[in-house]
Amino acid sequence: MSTTVHTDAAPAAIGPYAQAVVAAGLVFTSGQIAIDPATGLLEGDTVAQQTERVCRNLREVLTAAGASLETAVKTTCFLTDMGAFAAFNEVYAKYFTRKPARSCVAVSALPKGALVEVEVVAEKL
Repeated sequence: MSTTVHTDAAPAAIGPYAQAVVAAGLVFTSGQIAIDPATGLLEGDTVAQQTERVCRNLREVLTAAGASLETAVKTTCFLTDMGAFAAFNEVYAKYFTRKPARSCVAVSALPKGALVEVEVVAEKL
């Protein structure tokens, strides 16, 4: 049986989905973009700035689900410009220190004009 996760410390879903779902001892987050949960607005003009907000949002969702960035086992990352890959990696590495498995792909566009989106699968604590 699965349960949905919600926290006001991260942005509310902007569509018909949950911030995360817990199932079989794992937490599956929805993709997070750089929305400031206090304002509902996209935060940051660069990939580095947006990645900081994305990682903070993911940390809050994972915490609410009983997991953490340290228990992440897989991430999927979406960038609108692979030219920003190094800047993305620099910020990402500060948050995902245990180096989970990862896919990173280029996409033509993301919701609200975001430059980066990340989703996580983590083990529940």
